Amino acid sequence: MSAFATTTAVILAAGQGTRMKSAKPKVLHAIAGRPLVHYPVEAALEAGCGEVVVVVGHGRDEVAAYLAKAFGPRVKTAVQEQQRGTGDAARVGMTAVRAEAESILVFYGDVPLVSADDLAPVVKALGDEPGLALATCVVSDPFGYGRVMRDEKNDVVEIREQRDLRDDRDRAVCEINPGIYAASVALVRAGLASLRPNNAQGELYLTDIVSYARGANERIAAVASRAEVLGGVNDRQQLAEADRAMIDRIARKWRVAGVTVRDGARIESSVTIEPDATIESGVVLRGATKIGRGAVVDVGCVLTNVIVGEGVTLKPYSVASDSTIGPRAQIGPFSHLRPESDIGEDAHVGNFVETKKTRMDKGSKANHLAYLGDGVIGANANIGAGTIFCNYDGFRKHTTTIGAGVFIGSDSQLVAPVTVGDGAYVATGTCVTIDVPPDALAIARVKQVNKEGYATKLRARMKAEKDAETAKKAQK
Repeated sequence: MSAFATTTAVILAAGQGTRMKSAKPKVLHAIAGRPLVHYPVEAALEAGCGEVVVVVGHGRDEVAAYLAKAFGPRVKTAVQEQQRGTGDAARVGMTAVRAEAESILVFYGDVPLVSADDLAPVVKALGDEPGLALATCVVSDPFGYGRVMRDEKNDVVEIREQRDLRDDRDRAVCEINPGIYAASVALVRAGLASLRPNNAQGELYLTDIVSYARGANERIAAVASRAEVLGGVNDRQQLAEADRAMIDRIARKWRVAGVTVRDGARIESSVTIEPDATIESGVVLRGATKIGRGAVVDVGCVLTNVIVGEGVTLKPYSVASDSTIGPRAQIGPFSHLRPESDIGEDAHVGNFVETKKTRMDKGSKANHLAYLGDGVIGANANIGAGTIFCNYDGFRKHTTTIGAGVFIGSDSQLVAPVTVGDGAYVATGTCVTIDVPPDALAIARVKQVNKEGYATKLRARMKAEKDAETAKKAQK
């Protein structure tokens, strides 16, 4: 069994986050489409930890509910009733650790940029002599961070927090503590039991476990880490910075995987994209969206939970949610696919066309200015400009069924429930209220009447009325 399988990650996520100025728990604020706490948990699991315990406090029910939905039984929670510091939070987390665990990995839940590659070396550093391992990082401006203090032999002796620095020599130390620790279960339990609130904050500092290990003659291994793991989020500005960094990381990942991603595109972490797809600037891809091979998502499109097939073209400023777009279909520009739209292979949905809970079969087209709600449209049907599926009677929604090869003339209204049979034609301007048989022509409009010379009389009358109104105003 690997060291990681017997390692439990304890993630500290109980803080209230008052600087967020929000009723929402800090760790549920999102970057790149997922809550802050999602990323540290995911990193621990990807690093191979056999179990994850998240310490919750403020908004505990909401945080626990999210973790259960996102990760299932692989992740447990432990409740810190009172905010008594990071050491107390770690102690609470240890109460939920399984008996089989041999080592503990402890870090924070508000560091979304941490990755499995940051965590794994710290666990590996325990080696055959468990002791204590911690990440360290050298920065040009260490203000605000706990400093890694070393002795004359360059061995780590303690972590000293910013408020507890003693003099300029302490303040000049540029090696800081990112807050990632690994140790044997026994050392963590003993170290946490030894903590005392002998500091400026009057809290139990998790960092004091380092000086405990030193005093107990335990081996302390320092692992050089990236500055990126320092990205703890405490306010909305830091949230925005972390979000920007994560979006850049995601774009870089897809570019390396063979996807063209233009600057300014926003791809959330849950999105998947196949090679040779193109994502243009201003595009937003959210949720469980999947982009197929060779698809083009043009400028300004916004997709949420959309399955986009191979070779699809989404023209600029199209919006879609909870829908499916089949291979080689063309959408837009300025189209709106509302939930449960299913656009078939080689189908077209064009300028200012809106669909909702409608299926369009292979090769069908609605290229201009239409509302297609609660519809079933057969293969190779053509829906003319200005067509409306009148699907709502004020109480219930009804279905419009269009057969294969049907031609619907422009500015037609189809009052559901209604069916137009295969191969039928509906004449321009028709209001369809009863079923149309296959291969029939439906016409329902008022007969045109031309009144010769009437336009001249009409203009004269309207001019006289306007002149009278102008004269009346002049008299006032």
